Amino acid sequence: MLEIQIPGRGKFQFEHLVLDYNGTLAVDGCLIKGLAAHIGKVAQFLDIIILTSDTYGTVTEQMQELPVSVSILSSQDHTQEKAEVVSTLGCGKTIAIGNGSNDSAMLACAALGIVVINQEGASIKAVTAADLIYNNILDAFHAILHPKRIGASLRE
Repeated sequence: MLEIQIPGRGKFQFEHLVLDYNGTLAVDGCLIKGLAAHIGKVAQFLDIIILTSDTYGTVTEQMQELPVSVSILSSQDHTQEKAEVVSTLGCGKTIAIGNGSNDSAMLACAALGIVVINQEGASIKAVTAADLIYNNILDAFHAILHPKRIGASLRE
């Protein structure tokens, strides 16, 4: 569990981190260099779930050594499918990170929605649904590992 106090908004107790894969954790299907160590650290206190369309067909291989759950999306509406996973986990207990249009509903549902830009960019739908924006996924993981940064950015 991760507890974050946000002045003016209250105390949050997070149990889950839901992540998009391509564009968020990976570029062209390959996990971003240096990210595996951060995933291992965060997995010590948050349950990590990766939701992906698996555009490049690489997620299973790339994530096999990491303490995460991977779900390859199968519906016709990946936007809704991602949001339903966050809702089932509990919106108030979940941090979601993504970059694409199909991440917008899960970002809006999560108590803390984070957009990362990375090399792929970020859709305006995702940006407007999120609470925070980071230049890259490593910065987002650093913020989770140092939660006072999140509190400082979101204070009312």
